[in-house]
Amino acid sequence: MTRSLPRIVTTLAALMLAQAAGAQTARFDRFSYDGRSQERVVVAPSQYRNPILSGYYPDPSVTRVGDDYYLVNSSFAHFPGLPIFKSKDLVSWVQIGNAISRPSQLDLAGRGLSQAVFAPDISWHAGVFYIVNTCVQCKGNFVITAKDAAGPWSDPIWLPFEGIDPSIYWEGDKAYIVNNRAPDEPPRYDGHRAIWVQEYDWRAGKMVGPSTQIVNGGVDLATKPVWIEGPHLIRHDDFHYLIAAEGGTGDNHSEVVFRSKSLTGPFVPYPDNPILTQRGLAADRANPVTSPTSRHSASGRTWRGRPTS
Repeated sequence: MTRSLPRIVTTLAALMLAQAAGAQTARFDRFSYDGRSQERVVVAPSQYRNPILSGYYPDPSVTRVGDDYYLVNSSFAHFPGLPIFKSKDLVSWVQIGNAISRPSQLDLAGRGLSQAVFAPDISWHAGVFYIVNTCVQCKGNFVITAKDAAGPWSDPIWLPFEGIDPSIYWEGDKAYIVNNRAPDEPPRYDGHRAIWVQEYDWRAGKMVGPSTQIVNGGVDLATKPVWIEGPHLIRHDDFHYLIAAEGGTGDNHSEVVFRSKSLTGPFVPYPDNPILTQRGLAADRANPVTSPTSRHSASGRTWRGRPTS
């Protein structure tokens, strides 16, 4: 059987075009996802059901403004990022926006999940919402603000220190940022980190004054604790309490607490630390947890929130 040369050339060209088309990256203008809750438990009056947010909502941070609560979650490299929720009772939540809604705020193109934003902290002061966060492979730590939690949120104010997991502590009309950084000495072992605090001038949008290391390594440096991180400061009566994660995000994860009468220390660890841990529990147990957060309700009750896997 014979075939003409033009016909063979045409056939080869068509095959090459088909292969080239198959090698192209698929792109979409819009992607929608409609989730379905798996929970089937019917709760009685005065009861509530966990999880309060079912799905992909890690690292919750909550603040209260009047009778309303606002929550933000990690979103890693997904866009739009940092989803914002609102609630009246800490149980029923409605998403009202995203703090990262414009590519001009953060360039997340090509970022891996652990290279972008995680462990945000939300707070409110003098009519303005604040989120302080880390974009690991962007420019580091930053602050964004909004008068309405639903947005729009500002472009980032980049902060001049290294590390991760910053949070804002408000004392009167002053703000302080506490976060995980390298210790003020050569690291003694892998995972040796420290907690630092420094004043943040919220009017000028910049760090001011000295930066002070308030925890070196963790509860007991002699035991080589690793990855002290996720710090939050609260004040109760005459003491400042520092709550932080220690041990990494694996089986040795824990939550520990320190206290001091001065914001710059010395911070003394609680003798019975850790206050929350999964160490020693069966590896195949249901609902292992990671870093929790705590908030006080209008009724004065303290609530602990934690993501599960």
